Amino acid sequence: MDQLNGGEVLRRRRHNFVLVHGLCHGAWSWYKAVTALRRAGHRVTAVDMAASGAHPARVDEVRTFEEYSRPLLDALAAAPPPAPGDEERVVLVGHSQGGFTAALAAERFPERLAAVVFLTASMPPVGRPMAAINEEYLSFVGADFFLDSMELEQTNPDIPGNPVIFGPNFMAEKLYQLSPPEDLTLALSLIRPANRFTGDDLMRDADLLTKERYGSARRVFVVVEDDRGIPAEFQRRMVAQSPGVEVVDLAGADHMAMISSPAKLAEVLVRIADKAPQP
Repeated sequence: MDQLNGGEVLRRRRHNFVLVHGLCHGAWSWYKAVTALRRAGHRVTAVDMAASGAHPARVDEVRTFEEYSRPLLDALAAAPPPAPGDEERVVLVGHSQGGFTAALAAERFPERLAAVVFLTASMPPVGRPMAAINEEYLSFVGADFFLDSMELEQTNPDIPGNPVIFGPNFMAEKLYQLSPPEDLTLALSLIRPANRFTGDDLMRDADLLTKERYGSARRVFVVVEDDRGIPAEFQRRMVAQSPGVEVVDLAGADHMAMISSPAKLAEVLVRIADKAPQP
């Protein structure tokens, strides 16, 4: 809403948010944050990655990380480049495993992004394979961390590794411990198996993320203090690997901050967007 200041109209900046979900989840996981941001007057798009959410592909049909990320890459490629003075550059927000897809998009389309926000997300540094972050995380949390989550049979021999599905106990204790119980019930009915793609050629390419493109994007990491899925200590470890990344703290939310604390998260995202330099 516009405000008056001494008889002059001060126009709030309207932002264009694009939201990327985490592993086994879909665009549906953003429903509360999308509502809060739209109510505040912003454009918001939550995207289903391939074989996730309502996307029609099956998990065994998506062979590579590139194919998995294609819905976001296509959406950004189709957007017209921002004109001088245009505030419609995208504020891209990646959650959890969605940080890898956000990083890939920032490498491909840095000129179309006002900022890349990593919401307790996998944030790879320049000059290292993205898969290295996954390997460090798995070593940090240990083999028993995922409780009743399961590795499933891989039915497509072209995809390295096995798909995974989160278990009810893992979700309740590690991801949704501060979320309303009805949202956990909803999530358990909507999650789908997903591949991590840690053996994918793109994920293992140390030259994929460059200083000139991904490294030139404004990157902001939102540290979720009470996250049990990606502990705050590991979140800060990722930040330490990428000098120059801005850090914002968010307390009182679990791993699914967009569900457990949507209004506060929306405020954080708008504040981050407001500080983005205008083209």
